[in-house]
Parts: sequence; structure tokens; C-alpha cells
Amino acid sequence: MNENNKTLQQKLIEYFGTQKIENTPLPPIITKNLSSKFKLRDYQKNAFRYFINYWENEKFASNSNKHQLLFLMATGSGKTLMMAGLILYLYQKGYRNFLFFVNSTNIIEKTRDNFLNDTSIKYLFNKHLSLADKKITLQKVDNFQTTDNDNINICFETIQGLHTRLNTPRENSLTYEDFQDKKIVLISDEAHHINVETKSGSQLSKEGKRRNKFLRKYSQQNFCC
Repeated sequence: MNENNKTLQQKLIEYFGTQKIENTPLPPIITKNLSSKFKLRDYQKNAFRYFINYWENEKFASNSNKHQLLFLMATGSGKTLMMAGLILYLYQKGYRNFLFFVNSTNIIEKTRDNFLNDTSIKYLFNKHLSLADKKITLQKVDNFQTTDNDNINICFETIQGLHTRLNTPRENSLTYEDFQDKKIVLISDEAHHINVETKSGSQLSKEGKRRNKFLRKYSQQNFCC
């Protein structure tokens, strides 16, 4: 198989070996802060391990500021729980600002509830989050201009709303300046909807091209989907 056609998973297995990946311990920032109501499944644990081995190895990541990673998971397989765990892991690595965007307002509302409403039965975190006995606050923000560097700051947007806000700036809204000189993790759910095609299927619509232009420019910092 051509090296360029191999998935990241295949490259990691070839480099580390399956045994090393499967024996990689999950960091306490994940295991202690995700809700005990949701037991991690074996394939979720392995997905975390693949990510950790990628992120912490110089061959794959350390010399680059551009990380674009795709988790291909079926409906109902626990993608949102994976996102919650990755947010915690990246917080430990120094990231504080997270932009969650999708194609549907309904998904935004469900995910916001899962991340922020600690009275919900689907809340994904423990009631009290901490790193090395330091309390962590997870909060919703409208922009990244004045975020608290001790917190996990999450902005929720549809890709359509994101495009509108960036190109018609309003007070307390996201602007392109939010993405300058900041470490921001971009997380997209249902990523197959992001590239919107025309009816003919031969070319991207104008809206799809604008979205892709944004992703190409700003995913240099981080883009997990």
C-alpha cells in the first residue's frame, strides 16, 4: 500500500505495534473527570490510546503546529463522550479554548446540554473537575477575546452561523481576530455534512467553498472531528 494512502491508525500500528498502543495507560485527567455513569468501551479506550500515542510522539506531531484528526465512528458509538475526554486531555496539554461546530442547531443544543448541564442524565463530566487537585471550570463563551486561562472555554456554533458571525461582526461575537495568535481546538461533529455539495455533486457550493477556506486557514491550530 502506498504510504500516502495509509490511515493514521495503520501508520501508528506499524510504528508502535498493537501491543504498545493497547498497553498505553489512559491519563487520570480523562478517567477521573468523565462521568462514572458512562463506562468507557474498549474501542473508545483504544481510540484515546491512538490519539495519545500520536500526540506525544515527535515523529507524528511535535514538530508540527497543524493537526487534523478524524475519528470515524458510527451513530450511537459514543462520539460525544470521546470529545469530552479529548477536551480534558488537551486541557492538560495547555489548550483552553474550544470551538465546537456542526451543521445542525439540534446537535448544538444536545451537545451543549451534555457538556454544560450537570443536572442532565446525559451530562458527560463529573460534578467537580480537577487537574492535580486544581479545580477546573467548564464554561460556555461567545468569543475567545477575554477568556479565563484557568477554565475550559467552549464556543458552540453551527458552521452556517460561524460563517455569518465572522463575516458580519457584532459586539461580543466571534471575529477572525479571535483566531490570531491563540491556541484553539476546532471540533466538528457529523463532519461528513461540512462539505456541502451541489445537486450535481460535481463541485462544492459557494457556501461549501467558504467553509473549506475557513477550515484550511484556521485548522492549522487544531481540528478534531
